[in-house]
Amino acid sequence: MNMHTFNRSQNPSTLLATISLLAFGTPTPVKSQGVKKQPNIILFMVDDMGWQDTSLPFADSITANNRKYDTPNMKRLAAEGMMFTDAYATPISSPSRCSLMTGMNMARHRVTNWTLHRDQMTDGKREGVTLPDWNYNGIAQSGNVGHTTKAISFVQLLKDAGYHTIHCGKAHWGAIDTPGENPCHFGFETNITGTAAGGLATYLSERNYGFTKDGKPTSPFAIHGLEHYWGTGVFATEALTREAIASLEKAKKYNQPFYLYMSHYAVHVPIDRDMRFYPTYRARGLSEKEAAYASLIAGMDKSLGDLMDWIEKAGLNRETIIIFMSDNGGLASSSYWRDGELYTQNAPLKSGKGSLYEGGIRVPFIVRWKNVVKPNTRSHTPIIIEDLYPTLLSMAGIKNCHVPQTIDGRDITPLLRGKQQNFENRQLIWNYPNIWDGEGLGISLNCAIREGKWKLIYSYLTGQKELYDLSNDLSENYNVASAHPQVVEQLYRHLTSQLHEMKAQKPIVNYSK
Repeated sequence: MNMHTFNRSQNPSTLLATISLLAFGTPTPVKSQGVKKQPNIILFMVDDMGWQDTSLPFADSITANNRKYDTPNMKRLAAEGMMFTDAYATPISSPSRCSLMTGMNMARHRVTNWTLHRDQMTDGKREGVTLPDWNYNGIAQSGNVGHTTKAISFVQLLKDAGYHTIHCGKAHWGAIDTPGENPCHFGFETNITGTAAGGLATYLSERNYGFTKDGKPTSPFAIHGLEHYWGTGVFATEALTREAIASLEKAKKYNQPFYLYMSHYAVHVPIDRDMRFYPTYRARGLSEKEAAYASLIAGMDKSLGDLMDWIEKAGLNRETIIIFMSDNGGLASSSYWRDGELYTQNAPLKSGKGSLYEGGIRVPFIVRWKNVVKPNTRSHTPIIIEDLYPTLLSMAGIKNCHVPQTIDGRDITPLLRGKQQNFENRQLIWNYPNIWDGEGLGISLNCAIREGKWKLIYSYLTGQKELYDLSNDLSENYNVASAHPQVVEQLYRHLTSQLHEMKAQKPIVNYSK
């Protein structure tokens, strides 16, 4: 095995193989170099939140969806920081979260669909399609479980550099009975509810968050560790927020920087009603389903506000960086959970979760970093979730990190400082050679590339190439491949070259079927 070390490079892969694995090197923190002390960092991750599930407009104008929801604390955060209008994740939870923790593109770590049970794929089936043997056991830092990608998490590096590390909420990095199911395996000192589960049984304390009265889970998605809230009427989003703040109170006494991963289950299904907000949305005329969904959004936003209030009261405003994002696009393929025309719930974006259309991969992203990020600013530079790995380490001033994986993410701190160098015409890559168990537009068996204003989607199933000019067609209504054959050829060559370099997998399709 080789180790890889951080180096400034013009190459999109910012970690280059340089030394042999002799020992895990201790990262050098910035404070040892006589610079300001390391900042506290909060990564506020929302599950399945669409780009338009907010009253904060990420598009150029206010949309109907923006008028539907109330997210005053997202607006508050954006007023104090920078919004990224063209931020991306992957179409499904596990690939996004594994890219976050490893810095690797989904094509490279090969956790390309959601994970749960050890040694079991979660894919649907389609006649004539043989799926690749992807890493359905997730990621881990050590161990010998097959179908697992080994990588050192940035959390481990933060911890080794003196950070107190807290996980609160959803994990979803490794299958049940693998090392990666436990956040503590990745360097978290405190773990609140994190397991192999990619969702939750219920948000309701009246149902014990998925447990029977005698403590038996009713499903693999029961939320562990919230027993003292059972039967209290406290919604899961609120319970997690209270637990996170209690951990921060403790962390403040340690006199060391902290990293909090506030990873909400909201707004993932089931769409339970948060009765603190549900009646308000019903009174506005929203249907029962849409009012319930809006109540999940409102509860998530209140959690953000509660954390911001705690930071301010604790006197840590200038010392604490807050990053807000979602792990994939919003659900738009289920009439059971949502009302309205299918595949349009993320309008003006097309489709939703599980799709490589913009509705499935473009996500809200905000960064507040006092005295560094200019308040109330916007960046239109495309970025992707694996960028957080080198970015968070850069924010913490951590250098000289030696890790076994190749890092595909780019440090975006120059963008946060108002600089654009080396980001022009960057290539963003997605590979989804799997079959998600949902139905919808552009879901399953495809790959894609974005370069500048152009986006190409290639279907493994049909061989079709779709080309969109996102600068003029954000909704991806007009496939202009036939009008720009040279652009299609160039992007397809770049896409296949990148996938080949990352040893990406693809399905085998019998076109006669």
